[in-house]
Amino acid sequence: MENKGCCRWDRKPRFTGVGFFDLASGLSITFDLLTSTDNEAAVQVLIPALDCANPAVQEGALIALLKRRTAAGGREILDRMSRMKPEWKTIIRQHRGRLTGALRDAILGTDVGLCENGCRAAVMFRDYDLIPTLLTVLDSSTQPNCNLAAQTVLELVQALCEEIAGGRDPSDRRDPQMIRRYVLGSLESSVYRYSQHKRREVIESFLLLAGRDNATLRQILGNPHHAVRVTLTDVLLKSAQRGVLRLLLKFLDDPNAPLATLTVIAARSDSRFVHYLMRKIGHEPTAAMALNLKKLTSISWLGDCRRIMDQIDDAGQHSAVRFVMASGVPRQQALGLIETILLHGKPGGRREAARALGEFQGTDANALAMSAMTDPDPQVQANVIPQLRGRGIPCVLPSLLELVESPYPVVRKAARESLVEFSFKRFVAAFDMLDEEVRRSTGLLIKKIDIQSISLLNDELKSPIRTRRLRGLAIARTIEAVEGVQSAVIEMLQDEDHLVRMEAAVTLGKSINPASVAALTGALNDKSEVVRLSAQRSLREAMQACPT
Repeated sequence: MENKGCCRWDRKPRFTGVGFFDLASGLSITFDLLTSTDNEAAVQVLIPALDCANPAVQEGALIALLKRRTAAGGREILDRMSRMKPEWKTIIRQHRGRLTGALRDAILGTDVGLCENGCRAAVMFRDYDLIPTLLTVLDSSTQPNCNLAAQTVLELVQALCEEIAGGRDPSDRRDPQMIRRYVLGSLESSVYRYSQHKRREVIESFLLLAGRDNATLRQILGNPHHAVRVTLTDVLLKSAQRGVLRLLLKFLDDPNAPLATLTVIAARSDSRFVHYLMRKIGHEPTAAMALNLKKLTSISWLGDCRRIMDQIDDAGQHSAVRFVMASGVPRQQALGLIETILLHGKPGGRREAARALGEFQGTDANALAMSAMTDPDPQVQANVIPQLRGRGIPCVLPSLLELVESPYPVVRKAARESLVEFSFKRFVAAFDMLDEEVRRSTGLLIKKIDIQSISLLNDELKSPIRTRRLRGLAIARTIEAVEGVQSAVIEMLQDEDHLVRMEAAVTLGKSINPASVAALTGALNDKSEVVRLSAQRSLREAMQACPT
């Protein structure tokens, strides 16, 4: 076996007198022997086999070298990283950890190319056990591969975060949470050595894995003089990593959130962060969030809110309104966001902005309210309508009366609710004290505003109290509602009181149709002369109005 020339992996199988040599079986036996033998020369036999034209030989040699875990074999595998086939990567993943020693040697070595291959392989095969080794490299001022090691640490931690979030290979039995605790411990130690290595990648990696209640993190954030605090808060301020953004925003739920985190939240103005912030706020801030938001007296992105809001979706703009209303920023700044969304936002944002506008007073807010009345979204109009009369805007009442006849039900409903004093019940109570012209103008208005008018008028006509029935008939004529209560009026032609029957005959004359004509014709035979005369006049008026 020490004679290297005797092993030719590309040699074709020979025909013997006994039969064909079973190549698969022969290779298996050969590789089993080369794997298990104590003879180190086996490695020198396996290395050339990595470049054999036969894929089965290549893969057999690769598996054997992985199982032997020799430094020479590991280096040879790493040398082929740039041209490694997918099949090899699968094999190495299946034998995870058997290349760790070779990768560790490559990372700790001074050969830049070999170290680069080692780092690439560590990330490719997610060898998290190498993170402490990579952190060791950072502590050495003479190591030429510090930049590469720092970047590799960050890439490995990012890969681990993906696994923790659910992007895990089902065949991988490792527990990502256990790995997280192991890696986090190494990173915490490296964070304390920051003054030695000055690597932001370590701080960012630590923040990706640390929880809100991590003792090291709380200690740093709580001490303004901590050596790492300036860098850590700067990473919180500038990192675009999803895990860092989520960690930062988790402090909004913390009743004892460090002031440093709230300062960073207020200072960040990148659209990616604002997007995550709005998702965190959701439809309405929680009680804990609201307490922390009230501490934010300055929000950097409010000065450029148009650009930010253009990149935020419907729900996000809604959240932005709730966010600024819960914050402690000056009301004029908050109104600036409300104005931007109300004039340029998406429907969901405009609706919430219109609702929030009710908390602002003054000429600017009044102008925005009137502008919102022309919004193409009916719900925006409906959200502004309840505010109008309380603003003291001149001539707003005619506008509201027009909206009572809006083609949109939600607008009509809001307009009616804002004119609550124009109710049929109040009209009935005051009816006897009003002169004829006021009765008519007010009654017609109320019929349009109060959708219960006809129903309540029917109740009056069916009242057991004579005066109420008579007043009901007078109201029906005044507000031109006879057609809507015609059935009740026809029944009143049978009333025991002849005055009620007479008024019913007069009232039916205001709504001529076959049913009312038939009822009036029947009333010509009433026992009371005044009823008969009233029925005759109503029929005559009907004939004059409709000569055909």
